[in-house]
Amino acid sequence: MNTSASPRPIPADTSWWRGAVIYQVYPRSFADHNGDGVGDLPGIIDRLPYIASLGVDAIWISPFFRSPMKDFGYDIADYRDVDPLFGTLADLDRLITEAHVLGLKIMIDQVLSHTSDQHAWFTESRTSRTNPKADWYVWADPQPDGTPPNNWLSVFGGSAWQWDARRRQFYLHNFLASQPDLNFHNPEVQDQVLADIRFWLERGVDGFRFDACIFHFHDRQLRNNPPAEKRDTRSVGESNPYGMQRHLYDKTQPENVPYLKRIRALLNEYGAASVGEIGDDDSLKVMAEYTKGGDRLHMAYSFNLLTTDNSAAHIRGEVEELEAQMHDGWASWSYGNHDVARVQTRWGGADAPLAYSKVAMAMLVSLRGSVCWWQGDELGLTEADIPFEKLQDPYGITFWPEFKGRDGCRTPMPWAQHQPHGGFSNGLDVAPWLPVPAEHRARAVDVLEADPASPLNFMRRLLAWRKTQPALLTGDIRFIDAPEPVLALVRSPEAGAGGKTLLCVFNLGATPVDITLDVATTVATATHLDPAQQGRRAGNRFTLPGHGFYFGEMAA
Repeated sequence: MNTSASPRPIPADTSWWRGAVIYQVYPRSFADHNGDGVGDLPGIIDRLPYIASLGVDAIWISPFFRSPMKDFGYDIADYRDVDPLFGTLADLDRLITEAHVLGLKIMIDQVLSHTSDQHAWFTESRTSRTNPKADWYVWADPQPDGTPPNNWLSVFGGSAWQWDARRRQFYLHNFLASQPDLNFHNPEVQDQVLADIRFWLERGVDGFRFDACIFHFHDRQLRNNPPAEKRDTRSVGESNPYGMQRHLYDKTQPENVPYLKRIRALLNEYGAASVGEIGDDDSLKVMAEYTKGGDRLHMAYSFNLLTTDNSAAHIRGEVEELEAQMHDGWASWSYGNHDVARVQTRWGGADAPLAYSKVAMAMLVSLRGSVCWWQGDELGLTEADIPFEKLQDPYGITFWPEFKGRDGCRTPMPWAQHQPHGGFSNGLDVAPWLPVPAEHRARAVDVLEADPASPLNFMRRLLAWRKTQPALLTGDIRFIDAPEPVLALVRSPEAGAGGKTLLCVFNLGATPVDITLDVATTVATATHLDPAQQGRRAGNRFTLPGHGFYFGEMAA
């Protein structure tokens, strides 16, 4: 570990994140090195060569900090230590070092808006109203009738306020009651969080994914949220009353922007990057606001492509709306992560062929922005059906059966079809923390490695080719009118970047299409990616097989 007072040297390339593909690793489910049924940091180290072989640029590691695991690491009890379940600080240092040798950047999750109720800060804060940490969390008196201070709701169900008998006050929790919110109006809290970020920068991490980064501040007056004019079904499901409010006062407060600037200034000292999670009533507007000017977040992503709507019109609409608002900011697009059902099922349907995984992948990496990629989507893994008695996710347990939670996308990574637990763990006498579905074994890494046409090998070819195309990495984007389910777009390289302008056409449906597009002459390219799914052009006529695609170089 670098313990010097001055920051480590700034890397030569501080813009690597623009157009990067960031591979998300969920430690519990990626690889179990010690055989206890839970993935760990040494397991990630074991599989670093696999991740590097994909052609991705960075790894985003979900929380591995000390935690009681009520929300599986997103409830942090110590921001500066690794939970023994996952390993040690020495393991993390080795992971960073070995990743760098392989040319991979390391980004780690930072959950700043709230801690675990077992964090030492909260333990002290709840003892009295006068202790040194008394104002480090959001405390409020009850209303005269004993009810909570206002109508704010928790994302995970029920009131966002929890009564504490010791202080005889309520504390705010935007998620679980065991996840009390920090009070960022307190300058001491702001400074402490920045110090904790610096701790990890000194250990060599290359960036951060900031969880729930719109929740840092709350309205000081604790005003009630008004009813939503249109119910939010993007960030929460229809069964969750959270979407019935317009969240004017419990998140996305104006004080957050100056604090993001302080974070950015710290990151700039180290040449580090950031991506923020935005789940707001108007997420695209906030994405643009939080990434503009070059002095806030480097990039941000929302839940707008994490919905069930997979239509070409929806995808085009979201990108165009963001582009209209985001002038000098940068997006990170994602259609899968640890919070939503697997895209192969959510978008492709119950029986979607692996060809769907490939066309969706090609489409995603052709959008303007960076990409956050969820582990296992390169295998075309489907959403696992976890019975209620095996559920681990408290969110799913609360809203069962209308919402079955997030366990279905978090099942262990299948590495070897015929090995115990799909090769995830060598612990023969210990079951993994979630079961490995039989259907996932059939798509294990060793099975797909042997098939040149698999989505796994397709991803390797696709990302290798994408790196040679400046237009796809940082270029401009415009869409071409096309009938559903076809998405057509043009990517043009930035001035001085070199490379060709590309026409990209994707058939997101299972049925072959024959369409006319009014576009300039092109020469087919990237035909090596998958000949079976390659589209053809004759004049202005485009013929694409089901789940087919076409890339063409346009004349200068």
